[in-house]
Amino acid sequence: MATTTMTVRLPEEVKDKLGRLAQATRRTPSFLAGEAIAAYVAREAAIVEGIEQGLDDLQAGRLVGHDEAMARIAESIDKAGTGER
Repeated sequence: MATTTMTVRLPEEVKDKLGRLAQATRRTPSFLAGEAIAAYVAREAAIVEGIEQGLDDLQAGRLVGHDEAMARIAESIDKAGTGER
């Protein structure tokens, strides 16, 4: 995978902790920062995608009322307690 360089400003305390973590894990601070940013971006992108899908469902009228949703949840909980699927 191709990579690129990016400059990031961090509080000194975070930079120090990152350095200690890098030493303890025998990784570079750059590697750990890249991994952390990648995980954050993936998580946030999934959240945004879910929100956008929900808005699309809303506009298309694909909705479930509160009472029906709660009944479905209760049914799922009951089935989970009995081991049913």
